[in-house]
Amino acid sequence: MTHPYQDPGRGTAERVADLLPRMTLEDKAGLLFHQVIGIGELPAPAGRTGENMLSESRMTHFNLLGSGTAREIALLHNDLQKQAEESELGIPVTLSTDPRHSFTDNPGTAMLSGSFSQWPETLGLAAIGDADLVRRHAGTVRREYLAVGLRVALHPQLDLATEPRWARISGTFGEDADLSTRLGIAYLEGLRGPGDGKDSVSAMVKHFPGGGPQADGEDPHFPYGKEQIYPGGFFDYHLRPFRAAIAAGATQIMPYYGKPMGTVYEEVAFGFNKGIITGLLREELGFDGIVCTDWGLLTDQLVMGEPHQARAWGVEDLDPARRMLLALEAGVDQFGGESCAGLMVELVRTGRLAESRIDGSAARLLAEKFRLGLFDDRRYVDPDAAEEIVGHADFRADGRDAQRRSLTLLHDRGGILPMSGRPRLYVHGIAAEAVAEYAELVATPDEADLAVLRLSTPYEPRPGRFESFFHAGRLDFGPERLKEILTLLDAVPTVVVIHLERPAVIPEIAGRCSALVASYGTDDRALLDVLFGRSAPEGTLPFQLPRSMSEVERGRPDVPKESLDPLFPFGHGLRYPTS
Repeated sequence: MTHPYQDPGRGTAERVADLLPRMTLEDKAGLLFHQVIGIGELPAPAGRTGENMLSESRMTHFNLLGSGTAREIALLHNDLQKQAEESELGIPVTLSTDPRHSFTDNPGTAMLSGSFSQWPETLGLAAIGDADLVRRHAGTVRREYLAVGLRVALHPQLDLATEPRWARISGTFGEDADLSTRLGIAYLEGLRGPGDGKDSVSAMVKHFPGGGPQADGEDPHFPYGKEQIYPGGFFDYHLRPFRAAIAAGATQIMPYYGKPMGTVYEEVAFGFNKGIITGLLREELGFDGIVCTDWGLLTDQLVMGEPHQARAWGVEDLDPARRMLLALEAGVDQFGGESCAGLMVELVRTGRLAESRIDGSAARLLAEKFRLGLFDDRRYVDPDAAEEIVGHADFRADGRDAQRRSLTLLHDRGGILPMSGRPRLYVHGIAAEAVAEYAELVATPDEADLAVLRLSTPYEPRPGRFESFFHAGRLDFGPERLKEILTLLDAVPTVVVIHLERPAVIPEIAGRCSALVASYGTDDRALLDVLFGRSAPEGTLPFQLPRSMSEVERGRPDVPKESLDPLFPFGHGLRYPTS
C-alpha cells in the first residue's frame, strides 16, 4: 500500500503532514540529531557506525568525515539508504560534509580534496573576487557532491576575518562584509543549481551571527576561546552576510560555539541563546528554515581519542538534559555531533518536553528531505557515474586555473617576475620534480641565479591531537627561523611565496625579498606557471597584512580594515606588465 507521503506528485507540505503522525516519538527524536560517521582510516565516534545509529537511535542525518574514493563514498551512501528504505517508514538518510575541495586537512573544519577537484581555499576565491567564478566553483562542488550522495554542505562560512589570529580565517571570504556578501550569495546560487531541489545541495550557512571577533583570536572549539567580543560596536557588520544569505533563500543555518560578551544578548553560547536564534534569526530576520547547532554542545566526548568537554559555554553547570531543553527553547531544530536521541525521548516521557515541540523541528527536517528528492529518485546514486564525475579532468582544470588566478603579487622590487629562460633555481618547499619543466634545479643558494621560498603563516603549536590542527596565536616568525629566512634572502635574489591561512606579520621578509607573492592554496605546478609567466597573478588581498604583532594585539577583534598603516592594505595586488 502506498501512503500519500510516498507519492512524489503531492506537495511537500501535504507529504510532511501525512508522514509526521505515522512516526513514533523515537522516529521523530532521531531526526533531531546529526552525527559524524567515518570513512577510510577515520573511525566512527565511540565506535558507532551509521548502521548502528540508524537502527538503534533512528538517526538519519550523518556528517561524513575522512577521505575516500568516489566509489567508496557512493557505496557507503547507498548501503545506508538501503537500510533506511527497509525500515518501517523508509525515511531516507541525509549525508553532509565539511568542505573537501581544497588544501586544508583539519578533521574539525575541512578535508583535503582527495578524489575531488582541488581549488584554492575560500580566501583564494575572495582574492580573485569574481562572483561568476565562485558560482561556477560551487556548481562543481554541487555536481561532485550529488554524484556520491552528499546532499548538505556544511558551508559556506560567512564569518568575517576581522581578528587576524583566528584559526578559521582560511574558510572565509576575508574581512570585508560587502565582498563576503556578494561572493556568499554566488556560492549559494552555485550549490542550488539551475533546477529544482532534487538537483541541489543544501547549504548550511555558518556561523550565525558571525564568528570572527574572537577574544585574543582564540577559537571557541576550546574553553579558552569561548568569548566573542565587539569593542568596536560592529555586531551588525558581522551580521550583514547572513542577512543577505537568508534573503537569498538559505534553508539551513548553523550558530557558532561562542558566547557574545558586552552586547544586548545573554552571555551564553549562540546555540543556547534565545535572543539570537528566536529573537534575531527567526523573528527579526524571518528565517523559518533549519537551525542546526555546531558539533558537540550537549555532552562531553572523545575527539580523536582525547576527552573534550561539551562546548556549552555559559551553561557549563547544566547537565545534558537541561542543556537540551535550553537549546530547544532557544529555537534549535537539530543537534550537530550528538546522538543522545534517547535522552530527548526520556524528556518527553517524563513530561519535561512537549512532543509538539519535537514535531515542529521534525517537520522542517522532513520537508528538506522531500525538497532534495531523497524520498524519490534521488535516494540512490550510481557508483560508476560517481567515478566519472568526481575529479573530472574539466573540474580539475578549472580548479587549477583558479589556483593560478588567486595568487597575489604583493611586490616585485627586484624586477624578477615573471621569470624567463631556464635559470639556475634553488627552491625550498617545492617538489624537485615540479621544477624540471621550468628551470635548472640546483642544490644550494650559492649555485643559484634565483631562489623560490615557500612559507606558511606562522602559528603557535597547541597540545593535543585535535587542538594541534587549529593554527592560532602569533603571526610572526620566531627569531631563529626569521634569521634563517633572511640569510637566504641576502644570499640570492628570492621570490617568497607565503601561504596566507591567516594574515602573516612579515615586515622584515617583505623588505628583504626580491618579490613577494601571497597564496591561498596553490599546488607547485600552478605556482610555477605564474612565476614563469605562463599565467598571470590576478589576486588582491582579502584582508590587511599587519605591520607588527603589537598592532594586532592592540586591534579590536570586530573591526575590519582597522590599521591606518598596514604592511599591505586590503585589496592590494599588482599585475605583471603588459607588452
